[in-house]
Amino acid sequence: MSYWKDTIIFVTKEDHEAPSNAELVEEDPNDPYEERGLILPSGEINWNCPCLGGMASGPCGSEFKEAFSCFHYSKEEVKGSECLDQFRSMQECMQRYPELYPQEDEKDEKDKQEQATESGANAASEGQKDNDTTESEVKS
Repeated sequence: MSYWKDTIIFVTKEDHEAPSNAELVEEDPNDPYEERGLILPSGEINWNCPCLGGMASGPCGSEFKEAFSCFHYSKEEVKGSECLDQFRSMQECMQRYPELYPQEDEKDEKDKQEQATESGANAASEGQKDNDTTESEVKS
């Protein structure tokens, strides 16, 4: 079993001119090192998927896993409707770590403040350039 994701092959100009004789290797669906999406072929959740952004391993990882598992395996007519307690628990945990899990409105407000600060700094810088030009023109 290979633990390398890619194989590097060096070829010459002559190699490129000849038809390829490369053989494609069938993927092993049971290879634990193969990158997969969020849901594995078995239907299980891939907690190592980068698409989860580390949520499964952070300080609220167990709460996230419980809530997400409940939703994923839900058989209810309104999918996940029986998972409110798990999602509430996850939300309460995330509120204890606001620096890691900022609220969307807080994040948007912080972004707007940063943009306003940058805009103000740029405007002040432009204003200073205008003043410098005006002063040099006056001295002439």
